[in-house]
Amino acid sequence: MARQKYTREEALAFHLEPTPGKWEVQATVPMTTQRDLSLAYSPGVAVPCEEIAQNPELAYDYTNKGNLVAVISNGTAVLGLGNLGALGSKPVMEGKSVLFKRFADVNSIDIELDTEDPDAFCQAVKLMGPTFGGINLEDIKAPECFMIEQRLKEEMDIPVFHDDQHGTAVICAAGLINALHISGKKIEDVKIVLNGAGAAGIACIELLKSMGARHDNCVVCDTKGVIYQGRTEGMNQWKSAHAIQTEARSLEEAMVDADVFLGVSVKGAVTEEMVQSMADNPVIFAMANPDPEITPEAAHEVRMDAIVATGRSDYPNQVNNVLGFPYLFRGALDINARAINDEMKIACAEALAALAREDVPDEVAVAYGKTLRFGRDYIIPTPFDPRLIYRIPPAVAKAGMDTGAARRPIVDMEAYEVSLKTRLDPTASILQGINARARAAQARMIFAEGDDPRVLRAAVSYQRSGFGKALVVGREPDVKAKLEAAGMADAVREIEVVNAANTQHLETYKQFLYARNQRKGMDRQDVHRLAARDRHVFAALMLAHGHGDGLVTGATRKSAHVMERINTVFDAQAKQGAAGVTALLHKGRIVLIGDTLVHEWPDEHDLADIAERAAGVARHLGLEPRVAFVSFSTFGYPVSERAEKMHLAPDVLDARGVNFEYEGEMTVDVALNPRAQDTYPFQRLTGPANILIVPARHSASISTKLMQEMAGATVIGPILAGVDKSIQICSSASTANDIMNMAVLAACKVG
Repeated sequence: MARQKYTREEALAFHLEPTPGKWEVQATVPMTTQRDLSLAYSPGVAVPCEEIAQNPELAYDYTNKGNLVAVISNGTAVLGLGNLGALGSKPVMEGKSVLFKRFADVNSIDIELDTEDPDAFCQAVKLMGPTFGGINLEDIKAPECFMIEQRLKEEMDIPVFHDDQHGTAVICAAGLINALHISGKKIEDVKIVLNGAGAAGIACIELLKSMGARHDNCVVCDTKGVIYQGRTEGMNQWKSAHAIQTEARSLEEAMVDADVFLGVSVKGAVTEEMVQSMADNPVIFAMANPDPEITPEAAHEVRMDAIVATGRSDYPNQVNNVLGFPYLFRGALDINARAINDEMKIACAEALAALAREDVPDEVAVAYGKTLRFGRDYIIPTPFDPRLIYRIPPAVAKAGMDTGAARRPIVDMEAYEVSLKTRLDPTASILQGINARARAAQARMIFAEGDDPRVLRAAVSYQRSGFGKALVVGREPDVKAKLEAAGMADAVREIEVVNAANTQHLETYKQFLYARNQRKGMDRQDVHRLAARDRHVFAALMLAHGHGDGLVTGATRKSAHVMERINTVFDAQAKQGAAGVTALLHKGRIVLIGDTLVHEWPDEHDLADIAERAAGVARHLGLEPRVAFVSFSTFGYPVSERAEKMHLAPDVLDARGVNFEYEGEMTVDVALNPRAQDTYPFQRLTGPANILIVPARHSASISTKLMQEMAGATVIGPILAGVDKSIQICSSASTANDIMNMAVLAACKVG
């Protein structure tokens, strides 16, 4: 899998648009009337204030404290960039905050403290304690990070967790549990070598020792070599705690007969000779980022029996902190924990390890583009796994309750697991899954409108994101000038610019186009003009002849015009079974609407076709289809001749014997609201519909644009379904990001 590339301009634009930063605050209560304001603030707010003053525990009931974590840093060790200062660390802390929300529905605020004085830092954090349910420390240099965390844990009554230390340690421990399981070894028997005695390394070795690793079997190395008893150079109290009696003085000597290598150090620290000297079935966790201590390819070159993990997403077995900290805090917050202790961290690691040993759900396989099975290349779950949210936090919560860390133990664990399943926005995992499939497909994507800066930015992003090759239809001087104006002058050397003047296939294209359209009023001059001068037709001809794998167009012209041009090359008309399906993503829900592109006024048979096409799109997106034929009437009332086709369409599907849920006709509220569905106990949907089939194209267009403009829904589409090749048509209002999303859908052949 290709590593993702981006320019400084792209990274800056991502943080600038649509608004500066990566998160915002939204009210969870109505704030429209005077009564709302009186309850939210003065005088109504006085009531919960008085209650909390009498009983501080009620803060977890009447405020957001119980689901609020502070991500706090002073910027002294930002990623691999060093000491950037408090303000320089803010983009990273904002990013950590949105990861909390994305993966575990934990609200989070980033706080950057402008001090390198541990005392001042601790005092500031301690004073903010009443606001939060937990503290996540981030990017603080060693050894201060050890002192700060230890002091805050002692002085505060909420969880304090330094993710750079313990997040890495938890995921490392989870992977090691499974690696030793595969190699038939026990943690108390193995020789472990750690290279890198900073925050993460010390936390890893300490957690493994608490899980049973023997002190004298653990060799810790730093830049000066082995940490042995009697060494004085470069030592501190945290390193000294792991000094052992040994004759080894270098990493090379320590690696002889080692069962496990843990690396949180630098690229190239481990050589093939070191790997060769290790014991049978060696476990190698080369976690240096962005480049590991040794690559899996190099390790396997000399030791095929090695189990290798890295910190990189483009290799198997990624040690990814996002598998740990969101779920640790989710479980800790849900029991109003006083701390996150070792037992809770071990419970998290064991639950992750157990999850990797189970059968992998189909949606994970779809997201990854391959079947994953427990083994040497799959010892750690992937971030795409939907079970993480309801499997890991309960294990953490139970450990917290068992060890007395819980203020409010969970009484009904089954009900707790059910509640966790509903917490996450499913659309995020769907989009991540599509991205993973696109990267696996490595499709050559044709961008038809290379004269538009949005399309060019999308094409560059597509290629630099590792999805595949971008083929841009346009004139090279124009493309170059527009890329330079967008601050991406170097990108012209990366993408491929194609047009009628530089292709060797133009005559083949023209012959094909003439054969298709000679009985539709086109002569050879018409065909030449279309093939050589119309970018939509030229791009479609490229796709038809296998000179690209997918096509994205429509950003500069109305969809009706684009469809007319595409139909000169492909059968993308209603009578050939094509349909347009638009995905609406809003507040954690995804609903598909059809037909938004092809059918002007469908009859009941067309509506059934559209439903089948939409069901196919839904399954491509990882959804189990539930189709509602919607109208202003529900099951025949009020009576209307206009609604009759919506009533008849389910009968057509009955006759076809399709394998998805469908019902109608019904109003939108009955389709989407389970309580409204309860009024009709005979209806066949088992839950809210996720596909709405509307009476006509104009009503589909109105619905999607109304949701986009009034509700702020994210719109993806229309997705062109039912055509032999993968074609996606953007709207003329699309942003560069929208266009790239359509390219990703085309790469996955959604439709």
